[in-house]
Amino acid sequence: MIRKLKSGEYRLYSRKQDPKTGKRRNLGTFKTRSAAEKHEKAVQFFKRK
Repeated sequence: MIRKLKSGEYRLYSRKQDPKTGKRRNLGTFKTRSAAEKHEKAVQFFKRK
């Protein structure tokens, strides 16, 4: 899940919530949405390996 921050950057969050905190894990902050999408694809690929 990618969200735009007030600073204009994009942050990648995990799809599921952390059961302890009830929040999503921060998986990185990127200057552009395309960079965040690229990293999200890499994360999904790694999870399936």
